[in-house]
Amino acid sequence: MANPLSTLGIVHTLVSVPPIVLGLWAFARDGRIDPGTRVGKAYVASMVLSVVTSFGLSSTGGFNPGHGLGLLALLLMAVGAAAPSLGVFGRATEYVRTLTYSASFMVLLVPGINETLTRLPASQPLADGPQSPLVQAALAALLGLFLCGATYQVVRLRARTQARPHLQA
Repeated sequence: MANPLSTLGIVHTLVSVPPIVLGLWAFARDGRIDPGTRVGKAYVASMVLSVVTSFGLSSTGGFNPGHGLGLLALLLMAVGAAAPSLGVFGRATEYVRTLTYSASFMVLLVPGINETLTRLPASQPLADGPQSPLVQAALAALLGLFLCGATYQVVRLRARTQARPHLQA
């Protein structure tokens, strides 16, 4: 195998799959990751476990971009969780909450795409590193999907917000 996984690498890979599945499930079911639902709570817990296990991994022997992305994902989720109680976002609170959780999902996929394409298939990986055209194209596609999804979420939240006054009348 070209890039063997350590025991921690195997554990990290296994615990990194549930937040992907749960995030996709939440998007399909609710159009967003809602931390108030059971799926959303499971997403948050599994995402934290995925990030924590990543801190023990490093091909460079120290802090690397993957660790930075993990910290960014945790920060995004913390902002999303705190947004309602902070009181600084006003009417944008639900938008901030929704988009930060969605961004945490996207951030999770960045190292996942790189690692998958540079390790599989084991006998001859599809890419040789983060600068590979295939990895770059996959990341560009991910960004495009995120922007489309975020736009959809904003439009959906706006429609729901604008519909509320009519329901109360």
